[in-house]
Amino acid sequence: MRFLCLHGYGTSADIFKTQTSGFRSKLAIYPPPIFDFINGPFPSLPAAGIDLFYPPPYYSFYDSASVPALQAAQTWLLDYVAKHGPYDAVMTFSQGGVLASSLLLNHFIDTPHLPSPFKLAVFLCSGLNLAVLDELGLPVGQKARNLDKSSRQALASQASSEAILAQGHERWTGIESAEATEGEVLETDVYGLDFTQYPKEWRIRIPTVHVYGKKDPRCPSSIQLAWFCEERKRREYDHGAGHEVPRKRDVSVAIAEAVDWAVKMAGREA
Repeated sequence: MRFLCLHGYGTSADIFKTQTSGFRSKLAIYPPPIFDFINGPFPSLPAAGIDLFYPPPYYSFYDSASVPALQAAQTWLLDYVAKHGPYDAVMTFSQGGVLASSLLLNHFIDTPHLPSPFKLAVFLCSGLNLAVLDELGLPVGQKARNLDKSSRQALASQASSEAILAQGHERWTGIESAEATEGEVLETDVYGLDFTQYPKEWRIRIPTVHVYGKKDPRCPSSIQLAWFCEERKRREYDHGAGHEVPRKRDVSVAIAEAVDWAVKMAGREA
């Protein structure tokens, strides 16, 4: 089994390889999978705080958050898969997940009769770009837009070098907003998105794993993405921390078990 691995903004293939080493070493997949870690095509500034831990170079998969930039990145990714694939799975972090999820969602909306580019997806701290929903003509409420803006600002603050040096792991506090309170997520209000207004068939219909942390300001976006994936084929895991992949043993085991489950699920559908 081959995994294509897409890193987050302002990091790199080597950094993503290190970030995922803990749970990858505990996978029960046999024969052992091949992980193809690739760099985004754009040289980038480092993500907030990343230069404290990892030296350059740093990359990104697109150079702006606009829909045209994301569409160009999808074209680039499909071209890469055509040249270097096929791949069975995609594994992503943050920006890499925005790219892969938008590609997959567009596939299942526009060309559901064709084979999916990937048979399963692993989304680590990965969410949605609301502009993609706008482009699809799906209604996005003001609550979702406000939360998206405030969560991005909170992430930039909590992930910064200053916050790391001053507070360490205690810097992760999630997002303080009346619109992001804990409790049951309802279909009519997934952090401001009303899924009863969206066509039921407009879902990512391959096995998916969604790993996020309740202290990550972008956690609501990760949960919104999970709702765009078919319920019976998805598994979610909250590691309880921030915008990161903790390498504690219990977390690594839990993530590995979720990925093993998705691989088995994809095998049954093959």
